Amino acid sequence: MIKGVNGAPNKALLSAKKVSPKSASLIDALMLEKSTPDVSNLISNSNTNLVNDSSSESFTTNSHVTVLLDEAVQALAIKPDGIYVDGTFGRGGHSKKILEQLGANGRLIAFDRDLSAIESSKAIADARFSIVHSHFAGMQAELADMGISKVDGILLDLGISSPQIDEASRGFSFRYDAPLDMRMDQSSGKTAADFLASTTEQVLAEVIKNYGEERFAKQIARAIIAERNDGRAITTTGQLTKIVAGAVTRFEPGQNPATRTFQALRIHVNQELEELALTMPQCLALLAPQGRLAVISFHSLEDRIVKQFVRDQANRDDLPANFPVRAAELPQPKLTGVGKTIKPSAKEVKHNPRSRSAVLRVAERTSVI
Repeated sequence: MIKGVNGAPNKALLSAKKVSPKSASLIDALMLEKSTPDVSNLISNSNTNLVNDSSSESFTTNSHVTVLLDEAVQALAIKPDGIYVDGTFGRGGHSKKILEQLGANGRLIAFDRDLSAIESSKAIADARFSIVHSHFAGMQAELADMGISKVDGILLDLGISSPQIDEASRGFSFRYDAPLDMRMDQSSGKTAADFLASTTEQVLAEVIKNYGEERFAKQIARAIIAERNDGRAITTTGQLTKIVAGAVTRFEPGQNPATRTFQALRIHVNQELEELALTMPQCLALLAPQGRLAVISFHSLEDRIVKQFVRDQANRDDLPANFPVRAAELPQPKLTGVGKTIKPSAKEVKHNPRSRSAVLRVAERTSVI
């Protein structure tokens, strides 16, 4: 799921402003850019590949294996006395690795909107570390309150974590019949059940199509609204899974037919793409020269936003062809891509099947203001 600069949105603004799938220009452009969906990416989530992945059943419930741990931290090129941001603390795998490389004068500020993640951060007793209960789209404002205007590196590990998937009460997975919640921050906002209780068939179909890239979006939306209009409120994951299964006539072997619908609702409820679209410019504004941005995406919609933003900032010559201007006056890049995209090794995928859709992109801030 990028902005910043002078009017960085805070948690309240992000929660209050629901952005429809067709209202954000950057996201719309990315939707239009789509080609044939890459199923392996589209049905994946951060720190987990499938919401219901039989290959991951060997994992202990609530286990969490940090994806691309060494690669992501190495990409930040840690300076011992630098200031770094972990925009998605999760269970602290990346944060702990960053702290190992920081010197006595270094500093790490983490963000997470999940209260369980905030609770788990208490295990880190380190004066160089602090955590903020916030969307990462609020990072610029939160850091400003701390007197921080520039940082040396920002890491974003997008999507949801294994503990969120594996905890039945969170309502992210159709492996369990549980309350249909899906909020990353359970202290605020509407649940997926609330959304289904009030939305229209047209809006629901757009959400499922745009965020889940589900070809049966209209049929699924029609079935959900029909169930609701018959007086049966949709309040559990099991109930929703059954409705979707009845509306989807064809799906990939081994994939639950509700996979894409669950992904779409999760993204919508948590405003994940909008939050990412609000955050990328903030990262640009916050990074000091030679500061690094590292972003781990788990499905193509997220990755496309990151890719396009970095590309736009790296290639800023958008003047018309043959426009009379001196070379020195051409817009200079504010970001440069660092290396190629990084994916988990075969060894990591074997150890943690949920990592197989991960893509790490790295960029470096130039000195251009």
